[in-house]
Amino acid sequence: MHPDTITRAWIWLVALSLGSTAIAATVSAGQVSGLGVTLAGSAILALAWAKARIILARYLGLAQAPFWHRGFSVVLGLYCIILLGLYLIG
Repeated sequence: MHPDTITRAWIWLVALSLGSTAIAATVSAGQVSGLGVTLAGSAILALAWAKARIILARYLGLAQAPFWHRGFSVVLGLYCIILLGLYLIG
């Protein structure tokens, strides 16, 4: 795997983590309430899903194995949908 690929993956992971942190800080500062908190939680879950996909594809090398990458993506997507559903009904 090319070192540049890993560097770009790392930069994306940092950027997504900063996004999650910014959303969480906004919520904890009390700047949003009600539906905004629910949307913030959903956005944080979506960012976590994106980070997991980057880790699977780039760090574990699944980008070179399309069959396995697709399989892991489906399972991860279903898991995140279940988590989102539990979050929204909870």
